[in-house]
Amino acid sequence: MKWINRSALGALLISLVACSQSPTGRSQLTLFSDEQLSEMGGQSFAQYEKELPVVQGQANSYVQCVARAITQELESGGQWEVKVFKDDSANAFALPGGHIGVNTGLLNVAKNQDQLAAVIGHEIAHVLASHANERVSQQAATQTGLSVFQAAAGLNSAGGQQLMGLLGMGAQYGILMPFSRKQESESDVLGLDLMARAGFDPRASIDLWQNMSANSNGQPPVWMSTHPSHGQRIDLLQAQMNDAMSYYQQAQAAGKTPNCQSPG
Repeated sequence: MKWINRSALGALLISLVACSQSPTGRSQLTLFSDEQLSEMGGQSFAQYEKELPVVQGQANSYVQCVARAITQELESGGQWEVKVFKDDSANAFALPGGHIGVNTGLLNVAKNQDQLAAVIGHEIAHVLASHANERVSQQAATQTGLSVFQAAAGLNSAGGQQLMGLLGMGAQYGILMPFSRKQESESDVLGLDLMARAGFDPRASIDLWQNMSANSNGQPPVWMSTHPSHGQRIDLLQAQMNDAMSYYQQAQAAGKTPNCQSPG
């Protein structure tokens, strides 16, 4: 009984120490350091590079242009690695450690620079809001408890490698991780403001999700999905549009007028 009480107390103390807030003020459980998440993100990105060809040329220049305009708005600064991958799925991702990937299939759905900025802004917002840390922390706490968290002190150790395998590291972890509906909605709002501050028209986010809806083969009921429905996302974006338009107008007045040339 004493052992159980000590364990329960230890779990409570770690939870209190690891409790943080997202940019919107939402409480989060984040058990891992920025360094650990950066290592995870780097390994995931490297795995993705092994599995898919990297695209150069005009498509790469276009995506680089949009991503650069957005990342320049980040207070944290730093260099972001941006690559385009040959894949027909309409997907993009951003990973801890400063990695952004865009599949060529997305360029068929995001019809212009503003729509592409809506996607990239959303994905970067996942990183800014520490959603990956929150997700793997929840998994670690749920599946393995304190013992795995203690083993995570060194990712290069045997315990650390066991953790990496347990959490499904690699491209699938970093890119297809099922963020919760709450996290997705948070990234929609943060990403909308981010694209607007960079000088991209936030109204294009509505067009993007209409395109996404037309391009999809149907969605499961929202209560069965980790993502909000397309309609819910559009409603949320419309509710935030006045603030985003204010940021957009300020950016335009400040001379922020991105001119990224689509490959057509």
